[in-house]
Amino acid sequence: MTYELAERYEDGNALAGPLAEIFAVDITSATGQCTECGTTGPVATLRVYVHAPGMVARCPECDHVVLRLVRGPDSAWLDLRGTVSLRFPLPPVTD
Repeated sequence: MTYELAERYEDGNALAGPLAEIFAVDITSATGQCTECGTTGPVATLRVYVHAPGMVARCPECDHVVLRLVRGPDSAWLDLRGTVSLRFPLPPVTD
């Protein structure tokens, strides 16, 4: 059976549950920038491949690997080498 990898990805919202174990904010609403092409957009727009050891998120423009997440029984590995930065929306600080 042959099929294209492009047909097997999910959007970045697939990262919401697994990353909620690591971050206190909704990571899918964070804005990231690809190190390869400079595209900036919400994590939710990444193409996430779950049919691998862990999850691999790729840039929707250039297909560069932006994020990797592998979860073991008692720890997680998060690789963000393909991301220039992540900007998280936070509630306003009140005094």
